[in-house]
Amino acid sequence: MPPIRRKRINIGLVLPFLVIALVFGGMLWQKYQASHKIPPAPQISQPSGTRTAVLFFVADGSRLAREARELEPCNETGACIRNTLDALLSGPLGDYDEALPESTVLNSVRLEGATAVVDLNRSFAADLPSGSSAEMLAVYSLVDTICVNYPQVRRVKLTIEGNGSAVLGHLDLSEPLEPDYSLEQAAGQTPAAAPSLPKKETP
Repeated sequence: MPPIRRKRINIGLVLPFLVIALVFGGMLWQKYQASHKIPPAPQISQPSGTRTAVLFFVADGSRLAREARELEPCNETGACIRNTLDALLSGPLGDYDEALPESTVLNSVRLEGATAVVDLNRSFAADLPSGSSAEMLAVYSLVDTICVNYPQVRRVKLTIEGNGSAVLGHLDLSEPLEPDYSLEQAAGQTPAAAPSLPKKETP
């Protein structure tokens, strides 16, 4: 009986089929993993860049002057006003002087329609230099800083430790105040409309 010859497998023909099978198998495995992977949580976009605020400080000891300041971005108006006033309280970066006493602390800021209600600590009133001029510069540095940066705010009500009828040495703060930029006039100039605050009544 003649010996049976076994057929030899041609490796050169089989190898390409093995490679193709491995490639398709890998692709199917990756597709399977991707379909069962938990999608990552969506990233909440944060505001980027900076915003430019205008702050009012004292120049020449007798008038208000504007200083630009780069601040962190924000979204909510009340929080933005507070950040802007914090920058004002931190003092000028240039050659101007502070309008507010260093002991001034911002207690709170809230919006009531077009009015911003700003509550300050007692040191704001107690440590102000004597004289109506210093009081006007301090008060309007706050009012003008808020209103020039936030046009939707038409008036500012200043309170002292929650007291809505606070009175400074010469000025009555019981009513909301509108901005008045005439205090930027140089000393010796007569503004068209001088800023005014209700004066404290004397018996």
